[in-house]
Amino acid sequence: MSATTSTPTKIFADRIGRIEVSATMAVTAEAAKLRAQGAKLVDFGAGEPHFATPRHIKDAAIKAIDENFTRYTVVSGIPEVRKAIVERHTADFGSNYTPEEAVFTTGGKLAIFNAIQVLVDHGDEVILPVPYWVSYKDIIQYGGGKVVYLETDEAENFRVTADAIEKAITPRTKAIILNSPSNPTGSVIAPADLERIVKLAHERGIYLLLDECYVYLQYTGALVSGGSFTDAKEHIIVLGSLSKTYAMTGWRAGFALGPKPIIAAMSKLQSQSTSSTAHFVQKAAITALSSSQECVAEMRADYLKLRDRILARLAEIPGITCTKPEGAFYVYPNVSAYLGKPGAKTAMELAGRLLNEAHVVSVPGEAFGTNNHIRLSYAVSHDDVEEGVKRMKDFFAKLSA
Repeated sequence: MSATTSTPTKIFADRIGRIEVSATMAVTAEAAKLRAQGAKLVDFGAGEPHFATPRHIKDAAIKAIDENFTRYTVVSGIPEVRKAIVERHTADFGSNYTPEEAVFTTGGKLAIFNAIQVLVDHGDEVILPVPYWVSYKDIIQYGGGKVVYLETDEAENFRVTADAIEKAITPRTKAIILNSPSNPTGSVIAPADLERIVKLAHERGIYLLLDECYVYLQYTGALVSGGSFTDAKEHIIVLGSLSKTYAMTGWRAGFALGPKPIIAAMSKLQSQSTSSTAHFVQKAAITALSSSQECVAEMRADYLKLRDRILARLAEIPGITCTKPEGAFYVYPNVSAYLGKPGAKTAMELAGRLLNEAHVVSVPGEAFGTNNHIRLSYAVSHDDVEEGVKRMKDFFAKLSA
C-alpha cells in the first residue's frame, strides 16, 4: 500500500497577516508586567486622560442601569444619542448633519475601522500623513488598500498642507486620512489648508476621513472641524470619540458623521460585528454631549499647562529637541542624538531601555512611521511630568557618558 501525502492546511487568512499588534497596547502590556513585579513606573505611554470621568456623566450611567437601560438597542444607536451627537457638532462647528447621518460606535477606533472597510477595496490608495496614529496603516492594509505615505517636515511642526496632499493624489486615490490635532505630534492643520483639502477632495470625488478624536483639545484658538464645510459633506466622514474629550476611554463611545449611504453601510457592517453599543453608555453619552461643557474647558486648560511643563523640562536634556504641540496631549521628542549606541541603536531599543532601566513608559517612533522619535503622553499628573522627565534626564546622561 502506498503512502498518501496531504497538503498542510493553511490556518490563518491572509488578511490577519497584513496587520500587527498595536504598538501602544504592546507597550501597555510590557509596563503591566513590570508593575506586577513591583516597579514604580511613570507612564507616558498609552494616550489616556488622567482625569476621572466627570461625576454627572457617571451618574447618568448609574441612573440608566438602575432604570434597566441594559438591553440591545438599534445598531446605529438610539435616536436620542444620535440627535445629541449632531446637535453638539452643529452648535460647536456649524455643521448640518441629521440623526440619520450619524452612527454610534463602540469607541472611535471602530468608527475608523468601519469607515475604511466599507470604502476601501483591494488596490485602492489611501493617503496617510507621517507620523501617523499606529492603527491607520494596519486598518487600511487589512481592507486590502494601499497606503500612500505622505512625509511631513519636522522643521514645519509636521504640518500637513494642501499642496502636499495635492501632489500625493493619483487616479487610484480613494481616500485621505487626516488627524488634527495629530497623534503623535500634536500638529494642527491650518484652517486655510483644511478648507483647500476639503474642496480638493470633493472636486475629485475622494473621500476625506477626518479623525477628530482630539478636536476639542486644540490650543491654537477657535476650534475647527472639517464637518463645517457643508457644501462638501458628500465626501466627508467625521470620525469622533468621547474618550479624550470627556475622559471616557474605557466606556468605548465613538461615532461617525457622514453621507447617509456611507453611514448605512457602516451600520450594516456593525450589525454583523459588535452590533449596538451598551445602552447605558449611550445614555451617559447623551448627558456628556448635551450638558454643560465646562468640564471639557477645565481639562483642556490643564493639558495646556502640562504641555508647557513637559516642554520646559525636555529642553533641559542635552541633545533632545521637540516640536511644540498645538493640540492633543502628546509630545514627540527627537532622540536621534542618543541613537546608534550599543543597546540603543533604534528608538525601539531606546524605549525598551527607558522602560526597564529608568521605569519610564514611552512609545517608540517606529510605531508612528519615524525612526528618530519617542512619543510621550503628558496626560498625567504634574508630579509625574517632573519625576518622569527627571528620570529621563538621568538616563540620557548615563547613556552619553
